[in-house]
Amino acid sequence: MSLKAFHIFFISVSTLFAIWFGVWSLSSYFSGADNGMLLVLAIFSFIVAGVLIVYGIKVFQKLKKL
Repeated sequence: MSLKAFHIFFISVSTLFAIWFGVWSLSSYFSGADNGMLLVLAIFSFIVAGVLIVYGIKVFQKLKKL
């Protein structure tokens, strides 16, 4: 596996993990766990997932030119 392929794979897995963690935090928050920190973690996870998506697109475009 080349370094480029590994980088794309790692960004994809990290994005999926951030989305999964955000969904898990939201489901835990809405299931009755009265902890505001879970809501903060969910919002932060979705922000990180968004940043990773933008980063992944930029890296993919740059690596496509190489």
